[in-house]
Amino acid sequence: MATMTAAQMRERAKREYNAFVAACPSQQLLRRISDKWATLVLAALGGGSDCTGEPAAMRYSELSRVLAGVSPKMLTQTLRNLERDGLISRTVTATVPVTVSYELTPLGLSLYETVRQLKLWAEDHMGEVLAHRAASEEAIGGPL
Repeated sequence: MATMTAAQMRERAKREYNAFVAACPSQQLLRRISDKWATLVLAALGGGSDCTGEPAAMRYSELSRVLAGVSPKMLTQTLRNLERDGLISRTVTATVPVTVSYELTPLGLSLYETVRQLKLWAEDHMGEVLAHRAASEEAIGGPL
């Protein structure tokens, strides 16, 4: 058996990832980044609530305001998960009180454009989706 470098082993593993296999780490990652709050955190850090600005660091309280409806527990959990996966970074500044900000890492920036397009698609097509839902409910005699 030939000896492989670490880079060769990573490349081999990369070719073997298959998100359709339950035990594959790529499936777990897809679940993590497709979570409602994770997607919205990435979108907010990438360009604000309208996704038109430049990526910028945001404080926890700013994110909380932008992400209407997120509980403090869920926002904290989402930020920790995204940080652990290397998609965002957390910076603590020694001020009184301590300032903590979050921003996209280069890895997070590489995902941001896809997340942005998904958000914009959802906003652009919501009317059509609602019309299909209403037609479906009318056909079966009420909501599912």
